[in-house]
Amino acid sequence: MPTAFRLVAFGNLTGPASPPTSKRVRATGPGPLPAVSVAHLTKRFRVPHQQFHTLKERALHPIASRTYDEFTALRDVTFDVARGEFFGIVGRNGSGKSTLLKCLAGIYCADEGRIGVEGRLSPFIELGVGFHPEMNARDNVLINAILLGLSRKQARARFDEIIAFAELEEFVDLKLKNYSSGMSVRLGFAVAVQVDADVLLVDEVLAVGDASFQQKCFEQFDRLKAEGRTILFVTHDMGAVRRFCDRATLVERGDMLEIGDPEEISRMYEEINFGGIGGPGLGGRERLGVRVTGAWCEDASGDKVLAREQGLPCVACMEVEFDTPIDDPRFSIAFRNATRHTIYVPGTDGSGERRAFGAGERLVVCFHFDNWLAPSRYTLTPRVASADGRQTLDIREDLGSLIVDSSLRSGGVADIPADVEVRPL
Repeated sequence: MPTAFRLVAFGNLTGPASPPTSKRVRATGPGPLPAVSVAHLTKRFRVPHQQFHTLKERALHPIASRTYDEFTALRDVTFDVARGEFFGIVGRNGSGKSTLLKCLAGIYCADEGRIGVEGRLSPFIELGVGFHPEMNARDNVLINAILLGLSRKQARARFDEIIAFAELEEFVDLKLKNYSSGMSVRLGFAVAVQVDADVLLVDEVLAVGDASFQQKCFEQFDRLKAEGRTILFVTHDMGAVRRFCDRATLVERGDMLEIGDPEEISRMYEEINFGGIGGPGLGGRERLGVRVTGAWCEDASGDKVLAREQGLPCVACMEVEFDTPIDDPRFSIAFRNATRHTIYVPGTDGSGERRAFGAGERLVVCFHFDNWLAPSRYTLTPRVASADGRQTLDIREDLGSLIVDSSLRSGGVADIPADVEVRPL
């Protein structure tokens, strides 16, 4: 799998980038008629000091059962989402993203503030909730579709399309208790996407299924976006945020830190994860004069892609900023598959290209290769190392992603083409 690379200069910065502040902001979405309006939303939970599982335990400790700590999951959150806008919500685990969606869906009641939703709302939060394990897919699809707002006639008319989308034609009459977890989630997504809703709440559903099904999910969201649906999208995949979202917001420990351009929000999210806001960087290691600020894949024409068919040319890119002068750094991007195995690492090692980079310089390093990776979802981990490769100057785990799809399932980690020769003995 031969690789070529190139450096694309971005120009110089006036100085080192300033870390984002932790200030809460209140922003208004574009357009005079918001589809979703949230004002000063606060949600708290009570965490009891002692939990009881039987009536006897509660009777023996009546006072202890009344004491609790209060946990604020969301604090004074305010934002508007315009009609037809694709709005991303990002943040670390436990930051309050899913709690926000559940408040919007009416699953949780807000303790303070106001929530307004214009139009019909459909939550993609817990896919498959309401499925009965003792019933087959046919009955579950019809019942779930009706519960989500379709009429009986509409549910029956769309049944074949739902089953085909979930790729479960052979298992229609099988009870759901015999389905794998992936099959159940695919069925739930296939039902939910058929609902004619004005506002969709989406929580990490693009992680369902294998590479080929994830690509179908991407295509569905492209369709929904083209139809002008209003979508609130929670994800950890910054590549999806950059591709789909018109705007995005960053949530951290219940506070809404910033609302703005998806590219900038993605960078702030990476700063929180790898240092710069509220935590140490690089797992306790100090950055050594260089920062990786982005990673993505492109097609042959230079357009960013989240999915690429096997056998086509592909370009893996990493964006880098230098805070201090560095001579001859080594660049690389590790591709890890769904089982977290490192499959492919294009890099500049041994390329013969030597350069010195000055403070404030920005560039994009691009690796060109023919995509013969096996079908899977890959994460991209870019790394900058010293000239001898022994010292890591900066590394960003899972900064980007790529889905590889193919009709070929060889079972290998790569499907490198080979010339076949059959010779008689």
